[in-house]
Amino acid sequence: MNTSVSQQLDIIKYGSHELLIEKELEAKLNSGIPLRVKAGFDPTAPDLHLGHAVLLNKMRQLQDLGHHILFLIGDFTGMIGDPSGKNATRPPLTREQIAENAKSYTDQVFKILHPEKTEIVFNSTWMDEFNAADLIRLAATYTVARMLERDDFEKRYKNNQSIAIHEFLYPLVQGYDSVALKADLELGGTDQKFNLLMGRELQRHFEQPQQCILTMPLLEGLDGINKMSKSLNNYIGITESPTEIFGKLMSVSDQLMWRYIDLLSFESIETIRKWKKEVNDGRNPRDIKVLFAQEIVSRFHSRQDAEAALVDFETRFKRGALPDDLPEKILQIANNEILLTQLLKQSGLTASTSEAQRMIDQGAVKLDGEKVEDKGLKLSRGVTAIVQVGKRKFAKVTIT
Repeated sequence: MNTSVSQQLDIIKYGSHELLIEKELEAKLNSGIPLRVKAGFDPTAPDLHLGHAVLLNKMRQLQDLGHHILFLIGDFTGMIGDPSGKNATRPPLTREQIAENAKSYTDQVFKILHPEKTEIVFNSTWMDEFNAADLIRLAATYTVARMLERDDFEKRYKNNQSIAIHEFLYPLVQGYDSVALKADLELGGTDQKFNLLMGRELQRHFEQPQQCILTMPLLEGLDGINKMSKSLNNYIGITESPTEIFGKLMSVSDQLMWRYIDLLSFESIETIRKWKKEVNDGRNPRDIKVLFAQEIVSRFHSRQDAEAALVDFETRFKRGALPDDLPEKILQIANNEILLTQLLKQSGLTASTSEAQRMIDQGAVKLDGEKVEDKGLKLSRGVTAIVQVGKRKFAKVTIT
C-alpha cells in the first residue's frame, strides 16, 4: 500500500459517523498487514438502493487502499430475524428465499466492489457446525442485563412488548462471525453499533485481537427527512434506469446534495472540498449536481448512459417536455369525486396525503400544466389529466 497511514485514516473516516477505536486502527495500519474488513448483510431485501451503497462505497475505498474485503451474507442470521431499529422482529426467511436473495445481492454489489478482490462468505459455513452445546456456551458469554442495554430491546422491555429468547441470539451470532473471520475492522450502519461492539466483546472472550468499528450514517431519502426506504418510496435503486437515477438525483435539494456526495462519491476529498468552496464563492450548485449524477449513473450503467441521461433530463425537464414513457394510471373510486391529495397518493406520485398537501403548498403540483394551489381540489369520475409533482414525477391519470 502506497498511501500513508494518516492519509488512509482520513479516507476511512471521511463521511463516517464514528470510528472505534482510532488508536487501535492506526496501530493495525502501521503493521503494514492488510486489514481483514468485514461487513455483514442479511439477504432480506435483494434490491439495493443508494442507502445500501453508503456502506458498499466505504468498503470499495478500503479495497482500493489494499485491504481484504469480507462480504458476509448472513444466511444463518437471516433465519433468525434482526430486530435492529424495529419495534418487533423481522420475519425469518427460508433457505430458499435466502439463496435467491443472496444471488441478487452478489450480482448488484459487484457494481461497486471489485469481484476479484472480494471474498464472499456465508455465516452458515461455521454456524451450521454449531450443536446445541456450542450455542449454549456462546449464550453464556453475555448477560441478559447487558443484552437489554441494546436500544430497541430496552424500549420494547419498558413498553411491555414481547422479546423472544431467540432474538438475543442474533447479536451473539453476528458477533461470533467476527471471531470466525478474525476481523480487524467491521463496518455497519449507526443502527448496528450494539451488534458491532458484540464482535469486539466476543473476540476478547476468545482471546483474539479486537476488531475496530466504523459506523456509517443512514442516508436520508429523496424527501430529505426519512431514512431511504423502498417502503417510503423515497429511494434511488441501483438497478433503476439511467434516466430515473439521473432525474431523481437532480431532484435532491442543494443542501442534501452535499450529504449524498460525501457519502456516495468516489471523487477525492480534495475535489469535494474544492466543489464546496466554488459553490460558496458563487458557482451554481446545479453544476456540481450534474457531475455527481453522471458519476453515479456511470457507476451503475456506463458513461454513455450518463451522457444520454443528461440530454434526456435537459430535454424533458429544463425545456418542459413531457416524458416519452409517460406512465398511465387508472384509479377506481367509490364516490363521484376524489380529492387531488388522495389521487396523488393512490397514483404513487406522493408517499402520503400529507406529502401531497406539502407539495401543493410548495407550488410543486401541476394539473395539465397548470399549477395547483387549492389543497381541497376534487376531480370527478371520468376525468383524464396529466399530473405532475416536482420536476420529475408525471402520470396520466384516468378516474373511473
